[in-house]
Formats: sequence, C-alpha cells, structure tokens
Amino acid sequence: MRIFTVLVIYSFLTFSTLFAEVSIGADVVSRYVWRGTDFGNAAAVQPSIETTVGTLSIGAWGSWSISPGPSDVSGNECDLYASTFVGPVGITVTDYFFPAYGGADSLLNLDKHTIELSGIADVGPVSILAAVNVSGDNDNSTYLELTHRAFSLGLGNGAYSIDGEFAPVSLAVTTERDNYTVSYIINPNKETSFLVFGINFK
Repeated sequence: MRIFTVLVIYSFLTFSTLFAEVSIGADVVSRYVWRGTDFGNAAAVQPSIETTVGTLSIGAWGSWSISPGPSDVSGNECDLYASTFVGPVGITVTDYFFPAYGGADSLLNLDKHTIELSGIADVGPVSILAAVNVSGDNDNSTYLELTHRAFSLGLGNGAYSIDGEFAPVSLAVTTERDNYTVSYIINPNKETSFLVFGINFK
C-alpha cells in the first residue's frame, strides 16, 4: 500500500511538472453519501486535483466535514488514484485513506488504507461500474453499479451490506442544473434515505 501511494505521488509530481497541466476543483455538499452510506453526518467540502498524460490520469480527491457530526470518526477522507483505459474499459486503482480511522467504530470497518480496483464501461445506454477491494478489507468487498441517465442502482456485499451478503445498497436519482446537483438516494439494505444538495466549483 505504501509503495502504491509513493508511486502515485511521485508520478503526479513528475507529470504535472514536466508534461501536463493540472486541473483543480471542489464540491460543497450537504452530506457526503457514498454507495448508500452517510460519511460524517455533516456538510462537507470535497476538493480535487488531477493531471492527465495521454490516457493516464493521476489525482487526489478528498472530503472534509465542515462541522463534525456524531459519526465524524469516518467523515474525513483523502484518496489517491490512477486511471487509464484498456480498450473500451476505464480502469482505476484507488487508495482510500481515512485520516480519522476509528477501527471497529469506522462506518465500513475498513483499514486506514484500502486499495480498490475498479472498471467502468458503457454497454448501450447503461454505464456499468464494477469494483473490488483488493487490500485493507478482509471481506474483499465488491460493488456493482448500473447507471442510466439520471438513475443508478448500486449493489454491494461485505462492508457495504448489513449482513455482508450481496444486496441493493443505493438507489438514486440525480439531476443537475448549471453548477448545482440534487440527489435523492435510498439504501434499501439499511432502510434509510438521503436528499443531497451540491455545488461544484471549477
């Protein structure tokens, strides 16, 4: 995990300095809801930075709670990622890093560093995302998401579901206007729902 992190940082600095421009952005959201789980129980600022050379993109993304909530032990996150294309499939390796890691008290019971391998492709009008945790997760949790226009359905096992079995964990509809987004998200497995508002700055 440390080797991957060092390589991503080194590559990012090298590419951004010598070969490519760096893009930056940030979102402000009323809640950080990821794959059906609310992280932090508070509004959050989510900055990002990325550089691209050819088909290779390297970047960092974070989420930081504006006002700590009761479950803020898992509310802050700082990720590194590298992505490219293999034919029509986009491949991404992500190091999810939780600075305020809470061990057994963390929302998904993942290690402080969790490495995920994911692939995404369009099949007709449907975008399909498949992801698996390859390190930092004893369950090697798997997540599958189908997206068609404004609608998405996410299914997961391991850390994503209550009993660890494969189940629907996110049913969402998202609409955008200018720099604003609104998402209504239902997690059938946890019997909860969220209405999330976001503003994007680029």
